[in-house]
Amino acid sequence: MPIIQVYSAQLIGLRSQIVTIEVDISNGLHSFSIVGLGDRAVDESRDRIAAAIKNSGYVSPKQKNQKIIISLAPADIRKTGPSFDVAMALAYLAACGDIELDADNKLFLGELSLDGRIRRISGVLPIVHQAVEQGFTSVFIPKENVEEASLAQGIAVYGVSSIQSIVNHLNGTARILPSQHAEPIPMNTSYRHDMAYVRGNDIAKRGLEIAAAGAHNVIMCGPPGTGKTMLARSFHSILPPLSYDQSIEVTSIYSAAHMLSNGLITVPPFRDPHHTASYPSVIGGGSFPKPGEMTLAHRGVLFMDELPEFGRDVIEALRQPLEDRKITISRSQGSLTFPAQCILIASMNPCPCGRGKNAGCTCAERIVRAYWQKLSGPIMDRVDIWIPVTKVEYEKLASTSSISENSATIRSRVARARARQRTRFDKRETGLIFNSEMGPEHLDTLVTLTDDARRTIRVSAERLGLSGRAFHRIIKVAQTIADLADDSYIQKGYILEALQFRPNPGQQGF
Repeated sequence: MPIIQVYSAQLIGLRSQIVTIEVDISNGLHSFSIVGLGDRAVDESRDRIAAAIKNSGYVSPKQKNQKIIISLAPADIRKTGPSFDVAMALAYLAACGDIELDADNKLFLGELSLDGRIRRISGVLPIVHQAVEQGFTSVFIPKENVEEASLAQGIAVYGVSSIQSIVNHLNGTARILPSQHAEPIPMNTSYRHDMAYVRGNDIAKRGLEIAAAGAHNVIMCGPPGTGKTMLARSFHSILPPLSYDQSIEVTSIYSAAHMLSNGLITVPPFRDPHHTASYPSVIGGGSFPKPGEMTLAHRGVLFMDELPEFGRDVIEALRQPLEDRKITISRSQGSLTFPAQCILIASMNPCPCGRGKNAGCTCAERIVRAYWQKLSGPIMDRVDIWIPVTKVEYEKLASTSSISENSATIRSRVARARARQRTRFDKRETGLIFNSEMGPEHLDTLVTLTDDARRTIRVSAERLGLSGRAFHRIIKVAQTIADLADDSYIQKGYILEALQFRPNPGQQGF
């Protein structure tokens, strides 16, 4: 009897791993084994498959004197979850001659219930999206996953409700029409918070506009109650909507993380973990590595309120992702890479009591120093923009006529600045998207400073004792300011404005 091969898939990190399912049946005392390094859910598939086959009108494997071996290949990669149930059941029915199955270029995904129905699974979108690259032309998935899977292009998506419905489709007795691929949904730009209702702190709002335009990391420092959290949440509303490709990318991440509740995600994500969050929950990891908050904030915002209160290991772990825009997690079985192209918006108090030097701070100098030393030099160097947030006068808070620019107006400027960046980077085919991603090698070819600007940055770097990384970051922020001004050259004024968003050495709390 020829060996039957059927194809299924699983996610390893955010990448799809095709799993080839082979079935061999021989005469003898009944035994049913699944080999190929499966977890407990895979091992329990034997009972689900047997019951589903029996309740679909076929003879259960447990009622036959057969030795059944189901192999999941490649055998050296751990298989997790129940998504192989459907493929294994079809492979068995084909191997024992109950159905005819042409499995070429077809992918089968789904968990079986005991009555033969097919249940929803997680991580469908990235699997289906990548199946096109792997040569598959059609995929059979649970009906509940159709809306999500239809976001992928270039593959026929069939939503199925039971084992029998797949069999009927494949033998031509009851054809299932492939689902219509979802068209791009009009971008939803309604936000809960708006910059129009942030009173005062014009410097902070300007700094956040620059950060949004160039995807620069930000730390805001100020006493409690000055509006740091409101500014951070309003920052989300000045980010342009995601493009269709970016929406697919972000939606795939949430699908893989079992956190997708609706359809296509069209606005940049906003993640705000509590300061008690653990290292794996923020950075990612675990026994079987899963994306953390930084990856869930990909293409959006990671807001870390009260930054010094996070664990030291969490803060220090931000170094590599903030620089490389990706997270690499290594385990004994191998390494996984998760995207982390997010904007870090962090807030902190000037001291543990929160009041600061000019407002009756009661903290001893050593306590203030220890509080600020929670942020190491390398972490501080990776922050482009430092914003002091001050107390707003009561007159402004009470005024009804001091409403400033709304988020839509600022968002339009940010979108134009980002468009200038894309045009500049695309001409040189750099693969970059934002100014903050430029390396030293790009600053020589993509950035043009006037003579006054060059002298200013050189003198300022010497006086402030800037590191090489900080020196380059000032130029990148100045380039973003130039893009907002629709200027092709970095002027002296842009350098000076970028310098005001750097903390002075030794000046804690700005």
